[in-house]
Amino acid sequence: QVQLQESGPGLVKPSQTLSLTCSVSGGSITTNYYFWSWIRQPPGKGLEWMGCITFSATTYYSPSLKSRTSISRDTSKNQFTLQLSSVTPEDTAVYYCAGGTTYGSIWPQTWGQGTQVIVSS
Repeated sequence: QVQLQESGPGLVKPSQTLSLTCSVSGGSITTNYYFWSWIRQPPGKGLEWMGCITFSATTYYSPSLKSRTSISRDTSKNQFTLQLSSVTPEDTAVYYCAGGTTYGSIWPQTWGQGTQVIVSS
C-alpha cells in the first residue's frame, strides 16, 4: 500500500523559508486522480489543509496561505515538496503529507507520520 514519509529541518528561523519533502512509496505520485497534500496542526489547534499537487501537477492552495506556499514535485524521485516562506512562530506545527483521491475539507486517505517544525530564533 501507499506509504508517505516527511523529511526536513525541525527548526526554522523567523522570516526564513520552511522546506519539507514527502517521499512516497508503494505508488506513483502520477497515479490518475490522486491528490498529494500538505496538512499541518499547530499546538493545541485543529488540522489545517495547506495545499496539494495533483497527479497532473496542478496545484491548489488554501486561500489563507496561498501567498506564502509553493508545492512542487520530482517524479523521478516520487517526491513532492512544500515551501512556506516568511515563517513566523505561528507556523510552528506538526506538518503532515498525505495522499488520496480527495483533498481540502475531505481529508486524504493515507498520511505520513508527521514531522514537528518549530519556528524560533
